Amino acid sequence: MQRVFDIIFAGLALLFLSPLFVPLSIILRLTGEGEVFFVQQRVGKDGKRFGLLKFATMLKDSPNLGTGTVTVKDDPRVLPLGRFLRKTKINELPQLLNILKGDMSIVGPRPQAERCFLAFPTDVQKTIIRVRPGLSGIGSIFFRNEEQLLEGVTDQVAFYDRVIAPYKGELEKWYIQNESLTTYFRVIFVTVWVVLFPQSRIAWTLFADLPPPPDELKGV
Repeated sequence: MQRVFDIIFAGLALLFLSPLFVPLSIILRLTGEGEVFFVQQRVGKDGKRFGLLKFATMLKDSPNLGTGTVTVKDDPRVLPLGRFLRKTKINELPQLLNILKGDMSIVGPRPQAERCFLAFPTDVQKTIIRVRPGLSGIGSIFFRNEEQLLEGVTDQVAFYDRVIAPYKGELEKWYIQNESLTTYFRVIFVTVWVVLFPQSRIAWTLFADLPPPPDELKGV
């Protein structure tokens, strides 16, 4: 049933958002490096790699520059229009095509690039590849401002690997262990809610039994 809802929601969203996609594609083509889409290999269901689609927000060679696949606040690799697209999450919308294709779901563990996937503990890696990755999910909700979390950290990549990745992995495991249509619709509702009200803590109310964050992330 989840796959049926994925197709219905993704198809309706693409139809509704098509008037936005056309002018945005033209603007991206005429600015930055002239690229409309950014395609990056991500780890999907059963460990298979697929090309994840995003609107281009960073320099083409950004995975090989600076902090690699970890993006930080005020990252110099982000293009001017890219800052707006990333903040509003509009840059993620082309993944609706990934959903229709069957690479992704509306809800699931966020698909990771190879390096970030390998930062997960081995048991988490084995668990999250059991399901399709998602456009949104528990990990996406709680780490929607990941760039701000890394602000002021001396070694940002090490902090990601030591603190963020393990906890994000525990959240993704929680989702898979509690996967149901009820959880699916709750995640969609909370995703929309926190976009409209970024400071809301509603997720802690609706998902009261989530694993607690490590000390380094408490309060943020």
